[in-house]
Formats: sequence, C-alpha cells, structure tokens
Amino acid sequence: MKQYGTIFILLFSILFCFTWMIGLGWVLVDHSSTTSNQEPPESPAIDNSSVNKKDGVHLLALGDSLTRGTGDDTGKGYVGYLKESIEKESNQKITLSNYGIKGMTSAKLAKQIKETEIKRKANHADILFITIGGNDLFKGGETLKHYDKQSISAISRSYTTNLKSILTTLRSVNKDAPIYLIGLYNPFNNLENSSITSEIVRNWNNETAEICAAFANVIYVPTYDIFQQNIQSFLYSDHFHPNAKGYRLMAERVAALISWEVETK
Repeated sequence: MKQYGTIFILLFSILFCFTWMIGLGWVLVDHSSTTSNQEPPESPAIDNSSVNKKDGVHLLALGDSLTRGTGDDTGKGYVGYLKESIEKESNQKITLSNYGIKGMTSAKLAKQIKETEIKRKANHADILFITIGGNDLFKGGETLKHYDKQSISAISRSYTTNLKSILTTLRSVNKDAPIYLIGLYNPFNNLENSSITSEIVRNWNNETAEICAAFANVIYVPTYDIFQQNIQSFLYSDHFHPNAKGYRLMAERVAALISWEVETK
C-alpha cells in the first residue's frame, strides 16, 4: 500500500513540475515579445543652433581691377568702402576676402571660381560681390574706339555664357548668400561717338540684369548713371578706372541695396 502511495506522490510531483515549467516558459515568451515591440526611448534632443555659427560676417569679392580697387589712392576700392559701411551698420566683425585680379575676364573668372580655395571661400561667404565684363567689352578701349557690331555681338554672347556659368557654379556651392553683381559704366562717355558707346554699354547692362534676374538672390547693381554726368571728376588719371570719389559712389549704391540684417551661417 505504501508503495502505491509513494508512486502516486512521485507522479503528482512530476506533473506539478512539468506544469510549472510550462507556465514559466509562457511568461518568458510573453515578456520577450512585449520588450521587442516597445519603441526605443527617445534620444536627448541635440541643440544645433550653434552649429556652423561663424565669427561675424564674411564677405567675398571676385572679379577684375574694380574689385581690386585700381585707381583709388587709398587702395580700398568700392569693396573696402563697403566693408566699412557694413561694419558700421551691422555692428559685427567683418572678414573680407578680395580675389579681384587686374585684367580678369569673364572666361578667366569662370575658371577661377572652380578652384578649391575659391569654392571654399564662396561656401562660407555671407555676401558676395562681383565686378566683371569690363575687360571683355572694352579691351582697353579698342572695342569701342573701333566699333564693329558683329565683333561686339560675339563678345556679348561669350560673356553671357560665361556669366551664367559663374553664377551657376557659385549657387552650387552657396545657395543662399546674396550675390551683388555691379554693372558697367561707360568710361568713354566723353568721346565723339559717345552715343554709340553708351548704347553698347546700356545693352550690355540690360543683358547682364536679365541673367541676374534668372538666379535666386542675385542682385544687379547699376552704376551707369553714377558716371554719366561729369565723368572725368569720378575717374582716375588713366581715364578708365574710378578714383576714390567714384569708388565711394559705387559703394554707396551697393550699400543702399544691402539688407543690414545679415544672417550668418
């Protein structure tokens, strides 16, 4: 009789253990499933407001001898006077990188801005300034002194192609910074054929303005009217480049178009 009782107790214990193990297994499976379906905790928010913040306003000047400031005895040129104006109005530190080169043409500038250093400067610039086209059109005065309509048309077509390339490249490396492109004046306004040369320059400027309008935040800055009257009082002794007074007037014209609430990157 004891033998049967012992067997009964043993079987009951085995059944109880088996049932307990099954229950434990279901609990573990349910816990694992619940854990895997839960969304991971959110990472702490990262404040990116200070990322890429720069010290002050960065200006980049590109182009020809007008950007270089040739003819200004102070060496500032319109870019230098602009820098002073922006410093005064914005109350921020201004960093200027001037890559203007005497004799620069639109074809040469289209190549220059593809250089690694220039692209880096353009990418970090808050405002860009360009003077270009004078050497394409004037060629030291020969183009307008010896007027040839077909020749000027060919020069104009080449220039417009280069200008589009320049602006496209700059916009590819900096989508937001305003670009101010300064138009041409006519340094030969006092010559006998001034009516012809003036018409050529005005047409040139109109085409330039149209191209600028096709690009986002590219501002065409007219200067023709500044030098139209009493031009010799605004020109250097070479009768081609502006003097200090002429450059100041150019800077004032550009400054009038700048929004002084400059947003730095």
